[in-house]
Amino acid sequence: MNILYRPGNPLSLSTPPIPEFSPGIRLLPAGSVHAEGGRPLPVDIEVMDDVAITLRDGTTLSADVYRRHGSGPVPAILAYTVYSKRGGYWNANVNATRFGVPPGDLSGLQPFEALDPAEWCPHDYAVVVVDARGTGHSGGDFRFLGSTTAHDVADTVEWIAAQSWCAGRVAMAGNSYLAMVQWAGAAERPPHLAAIAPWEGTTDVFRDILMRGGIPDLAFHDEDIVGHLYGNGRFEDVTRSLLNDPHEGEYWADKRADLRSIDVPAYVVASWTNSLHTRATLDAYERLGSEHKWLRIHNTHEWVDIADREHLADLRRFFDHYLKDEPNGWETTPPVRYSILELEATDRVDIPAEKYPPADLSVTALHLDANTGSLLDSPPLQAGASGYDTAGPNAVARFEFPVEDESLLLGPLNARLRVETSRGDDLDLFATVYVVDPDGTLRYHVPYPARQEAIDTLGRDGRLTASDVYVGPNGRIRASRRSLDAQRSTLLAPYLAHDRDEPVTPGEPVTVDIGLWPTALHLRPGQRLVLEIASRPGGPLLPSSTVTGLPPAELPTRNEGRHTIHTGADHGSTLFLSLIAAR
Repeated sequence: MNILYRPGNPLSLSTPPIPEFSPGIRLLPAGSVHAEGGRPLPVDIEVMDDVAITLRDGTTLSADVYRRHGSGPVPAILAYTVYSKRGGYWNANVNATRFGVPPGDLSGLQPFEALDPAEWCPHDYAVVVVDARGTGHSGGDFRFLGSTTAHDVADTVEWIAAQSWCAGRVAMAGNSYLAMVQWAGAAERPPHLAAIAPWEGTTDVFRDILMRGGIPDLAFHDEDIVGHLYGNGRFEDVTRSLLNDPHEGEYWADKRADLRSIDVPAYVVASWTNSLHTRATLDAYERLGSEHKWLRIHNTHEWVDIADREHLADLRRFFDHYLKDEPNGWETTPPVRYSILELEATDRVDIPAEKYPPADLSVTALHLDANTGSLLDSPPLQAGASGYDTAGPNAVARFEFPVEDESLLLGPLNARLRVETSRGDDLDLFATVYVVDPDGTLRYHVPYPARQEAIDTLGRDGRLTASDVYVGPNGRIRASRRSLDAQRSTLLAPYLAHDRDEPVTPGEPVTVDIGLWPTALHLRPGQRLVLEIASRPGGPLLPSSTVTGLPPAELPTRNEGRHTIHTGADHGSTLFLSLIAAR
């Protein structure tokens, strides 16, 4: 397998700088404060800086080890990061306190998307933060996931377990990329890995980020993420690999962990609102090989949730049980706990269930009717067509379902459309489902609770953007990539094969399945459920700048002329979803 590289971003470009390489031991006294308004350290913490970890191929990684001063051997929690274990762009500029986490809940020692040593060292855990291969002060060339990363993580776990300060059991925890590497490392089954806690991490960067729906979406990876990573080596050029061959194959398969091979206890965390990780995290939970697995679907954002004291206490019970053999009753915890987004009231959280998806889900078919702009319980008797000029400012088609009974929209959705284009050999479609009140007011959910008042003000002023709130699930499809993997697809969750291109012919309809990611919305009588089909992403709100301050990405869509969606009893269009009675 040929791996392409590009020059990396040298450490000298990081703003603020990443601290100089300086192996040694520091003592951080109890009561000391390491961030403005931060939590004082509850105990003396000993930090071993820039400890060398040698991998199987001779590459050396750089690690920081935090533990309570004077403690004996203790279990360890590994955070394997690409964002720099100390200092640098991410730790300074994307701190969780910017998103509503009270400064006093964090010590300032926590790396981006990782646990806070001040929370774990007092409970007799060591926290080990490692710069991934090719990033920070670690050697080698940076590899974005894949078997090399999996081997590196497994080697790191075994190195930690062999140290005199470690009791021989290692866990992993963290958000996003720090969750993605857990799937990879755990699939290698390192003997001393005792548990994992992946907090919202995709398992398929090809399908869920870079080529979602078959439409290249590279700016987030290239500019928001890799644009702010720094190291001494080369960086894997994932984008060039995709552009050279944007199809399924050995290269992308290597970046997907074998989830069935993961046999350690797992504390899996997901949310309905994450634009990168929701689908794959929930799918990963279903497919995990472990007999001991738990899923918690929360109602906020990953950066907020992983800093929440109540949720950290929940995680500690899990780790205490599997890393310290404490008989704390963890095994009686419901296998699944999920939330329901109320959209206008306090969300319901921690609803217990035996499995995900819940056992009582069934498929509801809502049929599109172009003649009335409606979603109907039965196919419309009269054929119809609804369309839009793809170059127009309002290039959308909307279909509405009046909610008569209080109900829940729960799980994934699939918009199966009979569609054609008037020009060109391809077309890109973007689908969004959202809720409006009887007067047309858009309902939304705020993933950052501390920002609720400010967001409501934006809403009243008409200045809300798509990244401020969650309005509902969305999906996208490039018609030439409409072929499905029959073994992995279900009626509610189509799975694109990505193994070939099938151009369309102008004026000839084709059937496409647009998978919309799972959700949980409480619907009330009088509200309307809206399906919006458009030639651009965003749904009812305009896009906004990214978390790193970059403008919204312009996707390379293949839209020309006019799109037409066909409805009717024969060869019509249908929205498949699960509507169940409110609980």
